[in-house]
Amino acid sequence: MANAVELDNVSRWYGEVIGLSDVSWRVDGGIVGILGPNGAGKSTLIKLVAGLLRPSRGDVRLFGEPSFHSPAARARLGYCPEHEGAYDDLTALEFVTLMAELSGVPRQRAGAAAKAALAEMTMTDAMHRRVGGFSKGMRQRTKLAQSFVHDPDLILLDEPLTGVDPVARAQIMNKIRELGAAGKTVLVSSHVLHEIQAVTEEILVVFRGKVLAEGNVRRIRELIDRHPHRIRVNCARPRDLAAAVAGADHVARMTFESERIVVIETRSPDDCYGLIADAALADQNAIASLTSPDNSLGAVFNVLTDGEVRS
Repeated sequence: MANAVELDNVSRWYGEVIGLSDVSWRVDGGIVGILGPNGAGKSTLIKLVAGLLRPSRGDVRLFGEPSFHSPAARARLGYCPEHEGAYDDLTALEFVTLMAELSGVPRQRAGAAAKAALAEMTMTDAMHRRVGGFSKGMRQRTKLAQSFVHDPDLILLDEPLTGVDPVARAQIMNKIRELGAAGKTVLVSSHVLHEIQAVTEEILVVFRGKVLAEGNVRRIRELIDRHPHRIRVNCARPRDLAAAVAGADHVARMTFESERIVVIETRSPDDCYGLIADAALADQNAIASLTSPDNSLGAVFNVLTDGEVRS
């Protein structure tokens, strides 16, 4: 069975500007986050997958078919672009119905499908209002509705959370997770690190047109084990805890942030978490909280880019 998305040595340039450079990638299902700062090449990658751009070099395939030349393959995908292209004079229902028909839904079923998609994005009360009068969050929810109204197998979401309010953000994230749970392949891009982390652990890190890393966040952490992993412990007696773990060969450094907080840097996080727990139990040293700033995608991304991009 062919992968949903396959890129083989794909490059795309705009004159002398490189948008994407020699990318090979496979996606066989689930939700995958495309992570990178603005200008990293995320939109170029998504447009290549959507068949909206022709690769300058290499091959892009959807379900085994060339994305740029196969209408049948493109009929199986839904696309929510970063930049808005909605018809402001249409109502939300008219717009999503039109997009359903253009995506192959028979005219006699397109209206009902559009109503159902808008309802899933809690837009029923506003579906007869013109898109031009919508807030950013309402426009994004309408755009997302048109991306899945025709029940595609592959859904491309380019920065779907940009500029939306907290309520719309939560609704869009929930819908992305639902689509993944329903067996859809969803590619979602963002330059905001915690947004990707909220919907998936499978990521592709893009920077300056190149892929820096891909896979599960925990696997990517294996690429950066040479960098100490920080564990922040808030406990009753941090100096006693520090003394108990100081002899371990994987502990590189310890600093005290306050009378109750010690930050331990370790080269072996799994061993260190166990050591901290054992020491606290043995000494009845109550731990109020135990966190790690290096477990986030933000930390992973900053290490992979040598700190050039900050969240």
